[in-house]
Amino acid sequence: MRVALAAAVRTLPRGAGLAYEPKFDGHRLVVVRTAEDVALQARSGRIVTGAFPDLAAAARQLPADTVLDGEVVVWHAGRTDFALVQRRAAATTARAAVLAQSLPASYAAFDVLELAGLDLRGLPYERRRALLVDLLLPLGPPLQPVPMTTDPELAATWYETLPASGIEGLVVKRLDQTYPAGRRGWQKLRHTEVRDAAVVGYTGTPRRPLALVLVLPVGDETPLVSSPLTAALRADVTAAVASREGPARAPAGGGGATVTAIGVGEVPFRPLDPPLTAEVRHASARHPPPEVLRLRTDL
Repeated sequence: MRVALAAAVRTLPRGAGLAYEPKFDGHRLVVVRTAEDVALQARSGRIVTGAFPDLAAAARQLPADTVLDGEVVVWHAGRTDFALVQRRAAATTARAAVLAQSLPASYAAFDVLELAGLDLRGLPYERRRALLVDLLLPLGPPLQPVPMTTDPELAATWYETLPASGIEGLVVKRLDQTYPAGRRGWQKLRHTEVRDAAVVGYTGTPRRPLALVLVLPVGDETPLVSSPLTAALRADVTAAVASREGPARAPAGGGGATVTAIGVGEVPFRPLDPPLTAEVRHASARHPPPEVLRLRTDL
């Protein structure tokens, strides 16, 4: 199932016929309810049903041949916690059953693509939204429709106030729009200090990466070295590198490429091809270096 994507914008789109939804900080997840059972698909296409037995159980209440698009989140201390979603997603099947009790997942659904065998992707968003709400409201948590408004002033208030709850921005859709599978047909407005960056390499070793080599989505696309990784981020990068046999077999002396680090000079690094994606916080200048907030393995 190819999911719809969103193109980044820097200001809040306004105008007639637009809908605004909060962008939850979780993992993209497609829920497929077949006649026999339930399958949960990550954006990459990987089936992750075993990692979320609580959501799979809830989805069995859906009509057969129904498909939802949305985000899986874990709430902690009044806000969504991406690290906990990562923990749930990486769990073995045996461990997932335990985590489902201590860290229950919620599903923030923002679209219904198929309902009781009827393909809805060609319908306008406004109609799909109505069907989604009618479907999920009687069921209740953990399957819930995301909030939506057509009021740009309310959307602007959400954008300013909801980050305290772990909301990372807004997604904007046209009310008359069909489902743009595989295309960046939606728009997303994220808080300006946070960006997705391409991870084109890392310094250190596969078992102990020290920093990431990034290409930021703004500027002249010159690679930059991030600030030092935290222990948790090192573990995430190590796991990602371990899944890529090429970088893991790179020679101990480095990957054969260098990048200029501010205040350090030329630094050897190990290339990653294809790149990974990381969420980073950075200033308009290159001082200090970009801070890596997390590795986006949900993409």
